[in-house]
Amino acid sequence: MPDDGVADARVRCAWAGSEPEYTRYHDEEWGRPLRGVTAMFERLSLEGFQSGLSWIVVLRKRPAFRAAFGDFVPERVARFGDDDVARLLADAGIVRNRSKIEATIGNARAVLDLDTPLDDLLWSFAPAEHVRPATFADVPATSPESVAMAKELKRRGFRFVGPTTCYALMQAAGLVDDHVAECWRSAPQREPRAD
Repeated sequence: MPDDGVADARVRCAWAGSEPEYTRYHDEEWGRPLRGVTAMFERLSLEGFQSGLSWIVVLRKRPAFRAAFGDFVPERVARFGDDDVARLLADAGIVRNRSKIEATIGNARAVLDLDTPLDDLLWSFAPAEHVRPATFADVPATSPESVAMAKELKRRGFRFVGPTTCYALMQAAGLVDDHVAECWRSAPQREPRAD
């Protein structure tokens, strides 16, 4: 996409053309395989903050989220205490929801308690086979794998990780490829990225 935000002629998933930020996110990130503990913790955290909101809200606030949450390095976030919660609740640059803030801090601690790297755990729920949706109407909100992922994360002490949130993470991080058949990005993207 050109830097001036002018759309090009490529066919995209229907949701990707409504805002320039969505188009960039769709073209450069969404659905591409993602690896790395910090990168996956960030995505898991942002998907939790998105719960009940439009993704564009979180996407536009992502730089402020990164600054507020120490670039989502789990070891940093796990050390956050009451003063940090107060600081975050006063930060207009992020979504100021106490439950989501406290869940993110608790989830960072849960990441450190894992017996396997977070990205390995999350990727263990990637389906062996996934049928790419033909149309946007064919895109599910959950899957058996996202239900299993949510159950396992909750068992391990994570919060704000329901099946819908987990499926959104699976889509964003490339565990499933839900680019519709006509989308220019529907060609396989096999090279993992670590943001």
